[in-house]
Amino acid sequence: MITYTRFYFVLFFCLTSILGFAQSTNSTKKEAKELLKQAGQSFLQLDSKKSLDFAQKALILATKNNDDLLASKAYNLIGLNFEEFSDYKKAIEYYNKGLVLANKVDNDTVKGWLNNNLGNVYCYRKIDFQKGIKHYKEGLKYSIQHKDEYEIMFSKLNIGSAYFAVEDFSNGIQYFNDVKDYVDKNGDIESKISLNSNFGLYYNSLNNNKKAEEYYLKAVHYCEQNDVELIKSNASDVYNDISNFYYKIKNFEKAHFYLLKHDELQDKIYNEERLNDVKVGGLQIEHDEINREIDKIKKEKEIQQEKLQANRVFVILLGVIFFILLLLLLSLIRNNKFKAKANSDLKEANRELLIAKEKAEEASQLKTQFISTISHELRTPLYGVVGITDIILDEHKELKNSPHLKSLKFSANYLLSLVNDILKVYKIEENQVVLEDMVFNIQDELTVIKDSLHFLAIKNNNQIFIEVDNSIPEVLVGDKIRLSQIFINLMSNSLKFTENGKVVVKANLVETIGTKCYLKFQVTDNGIGIAKEDQNKVFEKFVQVYRKEDDYQGTGLGLTIVKKLVELFNGTIQLESEEGIGTTITFTLPLDSDVSKAKSIVNNFDVDLSVRREYKILVVEDNKINQVVTKKLLENNHFKCEIVDDGYAALELVSKIDFDAILMDINMPIINGFETSKLIRQKGITIPIIAVTAFDKQDIEEKIIDAQIDEVIVKPFESHKLFETIKRLVDK
Repeated sequence: MITYTRFYFVLFFCLTSILGFAQSTNSTKKEAKELLKQAGQSFLQLDSKKSLDFAQKALILATKNNDDLLASKAYNLIGLNFEEFSDYKKAIEYYNKGLVLANKVDNDTVKGWLNNNLGNVYCYRKIDFQKGIKHYKEGLKYSIQHKDEYEIMFSKLNIGSAYFAVEDFSNGIQYFNDVKDYVDKNGDIESKISLNSNFGLYYNSLNNNKKAEEYYLKAVHYCEQNDVELIKSNASDVYNDISNFYYKIKNFEKAHFYLLKHDELQDKIYNEERLNDVKVGGLQIEHDEINREIDKIKKEKEIQQEKLQANRVFVILLGVIFFILLLLLLSLIRNNKFKAKANSDLKEANRELLIAKEKAEEASQLKTQFISTISHELRTPLYGVVGITDIILDEHKELKNSPHLKSLKFSANYLLSLVNDILKVYKIEENQVVLEDMVFNIQDELTVIKDSLHFLAIKNNNQIFIEVDNSIPEVLVGDKIRLSQIFINLMSNSLKFTENGKVVVKANLVETIGTKCYLKFQVTDNGIGIAKEDQNKVFEKFVQVYRKEDDYQGTGLGLTIVKKLVELFNGTIQLESEEGIGTTITFTLPLDSDVSKAKSIVNNFDVDLSVRREYKILVVEDNKINQVVTKKLLENNHFKCEIVDDGYAALELVSKIDFDAILMDINMPIINGFETSKLIRQKGITIPIIAVTAFDKQDIEEKIIDAQIDEVIVKPFESHKLFETIKRLVDK
C-alpha cells in the first residue's frame, strides 16, 4: 500500500513573505501581519490552539480593514489547522474562501499557496486525486509566473507524490527527475525527505529492492535530523512506508521496528489534546464567521431601509410634479384646441416643404461632395497606376503574357472605369453613356476577374467557382469593360458578406435570335443574406444595408451602377435572398456573336501610331510620379520632351525653344494651367495646348475656351489616345 505524503511548502513561504513586508503606516495592518507570523510559527510546532487564535484575530483585523490579501492568508492558516487535525471539509471551505479573496488582489503567490493546499486535501484525504492534481498544477503555474525555483520544486514534488499515490509512476517520476538536482544541492530537510521516500516508492514498484532500500534509508536519515513538529507527520509516513517495504521483502524484524516508530510518532502528533484544541478553536471561528454574516446582513438591511425611505420621498415628489404637469398639460390642450385648426394646414404645408428641402439639399450635398472629392483625388494617382502599367508592357515585352501583369492591367482599367462611371452615375440616368463594341471570350473574362479577386476571397476564406455553358459562342461582341464592372461589383459584394463559403458564377445561353445571344448570368453566395424589408433598397444610391463599424466598406453605389449598366445593355436583373442562407443575383443580357463584325473590330484595333517625324513636346506638370509616367510614355514612342514644374517655368522655356505642342496640367500650386495658357497666347504663341487634367471636361469647358486651350485629355488616359491627339493637332 502506498502512503501519500503532504508537503506544506506554502506555509514557509507565508512566513518568509510576512517577515519581508515593508513597514506599514497603518498600525492595524501591521498588527494583523504580526499575528499571521505568530500563527504560522505556532502551526510549524503543531500548536494549533495558538495558531488558530492568532489567525482568528488577524482575520478580524483584516476584515475590519477591508484587506482581502491579509484575510486570504488568515483563511489559509485556518484551513491548514483544520486539515491537519480535524475536519477536511472545513479545511476545503476555508481554503476556498481564501481563494475567492486572493483572486480579488494581484498576488500570484497567495493563489499558489491556496491551490497547493487544496491539492493536499483532495489527495491526502483520497477525496479526488484528479481534482487535487489540477489544483497542484494551478499552483505550479503561479510559481512559474514569478520564477520562484523553491516554489516550483515543492509544486513538482506534490504533483509527483499525487501520481505515485494512485500508482501512476510513469507520469509521476518525471516531476521528481526534474527537481532531483535542485533538491540535492539546495533543498531543505522536508524536500529531501519527500524526494528520497518517493524514489524509494518508485524502485519498490519496480521490485528493485536494493535501490528502494537505499532511498528509504536516506529519507529516514533526514527524518532523524528534523526538529520541526509539522514535518514529523511526514516522517511518520516515511516510517510506515519503509516498514511496509521490509515486510514485503520478509525482513520482519526491521518491519516491526519501523512500524513501532510510526505508531509512536502518530500518537505523539495526533494526541487527543491537540485534536480538542482544534475543535474548540474551530467552534470559535465558526461563531465569528456567523457573527460576521449577521453583521453583513444587518448592514445590508440598513442600506435597504435608507433606500426605501429615499424612494418614498422620491415617489411623493414625483406625484406632486406629475400633478403639476397634468394641470399644465390640460391648460395647453385647451389652448391648442383653439389654435389647432388654424395651424394644421400651415404645419402640413411647412412639413412637406421641409421634407422636400431636406431631400433636395441632401441629394445636392451628396452629389457635390462626392464628385468634387473623388474626381481629382482618384484620377491623379490612377494616372500613375495606368501609366506605369503601360510603361512596363512597353519596356518588357517578355511580360506580355504574364498573368500577374494582366491582372494588374485589368484591375487598373476596371478601377478607371469604376471611377468614371461613379462620377457619371447621373449621366447614365440621362442616357449620356454609350457602350463600346469590343471582342472578348466570356470564359477568359470571368477567369481574369476571378484571379483579380483572389486576395479578397482569401481574406474571408472563400472560394470562387466559374461555370460557363459550352454552347455559348467563343467570340462575343460588346462592352467587356462595363460587363466586367458588373461582375466585379456583384462578386466583390458576395465575397465581402460571405465567410468560409463560396461564390458561384454561372453563364448560360438562354436563346439565340439571329446573331444576338441572350445570356443569363447568376452570381450566388452562401453568405449572410439580405432581409426581406431591405431587398428593395439595395439598388438605390448610397444605400448600405449591413454597415457595421468598418467591416463592410464602399460608396454604396455598387449595385446602383450594376442595375443601370444592365439597363444600358437592355438587360434585366433580379435579386433573391434569405437571411443566413445566401443571395443570388440573376441578370440577362443580349450580346452580339457576329463573326464578321468581330473580325472587323480586331482588324481595326491596332492602329498604326508610329511617329513619322520627331515631335518636341513641353510637359507642364507638378506631380513627380506623373512627370515620370508622361515622360516615359512619350520617349518610348519616339517623342522628345522637356518637363517643367510650374507655369512660370513654362513661360520662360517657350520663349527660348520651339515646341510642337504643350501638355498642360490644370491644378498646379503657383499658377494654374488656365492662367499659364492665357499668358502663352498673349505672347503670340499658337502651338497646340492640350490640357491633361483630372477634372471632368464638362466641368471646365468654359475655362478651356477662355484660355484658348485646343483639347482636353482626362487623366488617366489610354496612351494611344494621347499620341493620336498630338499628331492630329500638330499636323493640322
